[in-house]
Amino acid sequence: MLTVFIDFKSPAAYLAMAPTLALAERLNLAIDWKPFRTVERDIPKLGTEETVGESHRRVRAESQRKLAIKYAALQGIDLVFPARQGSTDLALGVLAFVDNDPLPFLRGAFNAYWHAHANLDDMAVVQALVQESGVRLTGNLADARMALDQAQEGAEAAGIVGAPTYVIDDQIFVGREHLPWIEEIVRAV
Repeated sequence: MLTVFIDFKSPAAYLAMAPTLALAERLNLAIDWKPFRTVERDIPKLGTEETVGESHRRVRAESQRKLAIKYAALQGIDLVFPARQGSTDLALGVLAFVDNDPLPFLRGAFNAYWHAHANLDDMAVVQALVQESGVRLTGNLADARMALDQAQEGAEAAGIVGAPTYVIDDQIFVGREHLPWIEEIVRAV
């Protein structure tokens, strides 16, 4: 079993979906998808008197976005960042309640955030995603944010710091660049 922590607003988690699913298919590996709230920041605006620290944060954020767009293009994805980073808490909380295959919901939520720039913290939006995906929930949608808070606390206590994060054989790997190493671990078992 491979545990994967994701956040729908994380471009790295979005771009990790296809390679992660390909790995799971190659190895006949089950995936346990877990929610993890990340902090994604908008690119700081260029100031008239920018400090070195402000300049560093802005240039780094711009570089990270350009790199994500480049990797997305390699996957055939037209990645367009929303004008303003939104919250995905309600949709992430739903992930803690999914009782059947969560993949249709995951795909729908990533698509809604990255292509429609939908608000995944809006009850009507998330309810529509639940219905369209056909997932069954073990909890009430109104309790999803509380479920996310509990899942977040548990994940942080376990050492999870970002998304995507992979856990296999009690080893933690942050980022999709570790998928070849994860494959080696699975094949060695």
